[in-house]
Amino acid sequence: MPQVDLCFSPELLALYHLPGKVVVVVDILRATSSIVTALANGVTHVFPVAELAECRALGEQHGCLTAAERDGRAAAGFDLGNSPFGYLDGVVEVKGRAVAISTTNGTHALRRSLAADAVVVGAFLNLQAVVEFAEAQQKDVLVVCAGWKGQFCLEDTVFGGALAARLAASGFDVTSSDATLAALHLWERAEADLPAYLLQSSHVRRLNSLEANKDFVFCLQLDAYPHTLPLWRTDRLVNEVMH
Repeated sequence: MPQVDLCFSPELLALYHLPGKVVVVVDILRATSSIVTALANGVTHVFPVAELAECRALGEQHGCLTAAERDGRAAAGFDLGNSPFGYLDGVVEVKGRAVAISTTNGTHALRRSLAADAVVVGAFLNLQAVVEFAEAQQKDVLVVCAGWKGQFCLEDTVFGGALAARLAASGFDVTSSDATLAALHLWERAEADLPAYLLQSSHVRRLNSLEANKDFVFCLQLDAYPHTLPLWRTDRLVNEVMH
């Protein structure tokens, strides 16, 4: 029986054995939500990178759009920031374009997870697509929470609980890890009113102080993009469309 486990921070990844596993990288606010939104709205592929200089260089090398954020604010000199609305508002034409993206937490977490058999990007927006992929793979699943600068993050962990709850219904073992049990308990508390529950989160308060409340509300939609699954292929994320 495949198991579901959680890594609360990329700083803890050395404690986990990644080969043979499906890793689900999650940064609800906002990198993975933005990547899912990008691919759902016509972006061809995404290059997630850790450093701003690498992001800028990829833009020049591939002629792709660049998106970057540091400390919750759009980085200067890039086409887009880290808001999902950058792929929806029409200010920048994204359909048919590739995007290189670098963020404070999410892209670092993804780049540190590449030893796994498969690496996918998860968000509340595409929760069902992640579930269906994991069910098809029938391998142990590790949710890697991007956190905030190495520290625990409430919304990423709650997502892990939501994923574990759905996978438990299809026969995955969600009881072997205390981290998974903790995430499940948080999800049970949050499920009835996810936005209200997560208003407690320090990251949410940080975003709202930057007047990004609409991003917060958007990123907490369940299954807005149920057929979009960003999957790591060689050097990029592509949409492994789930049906």
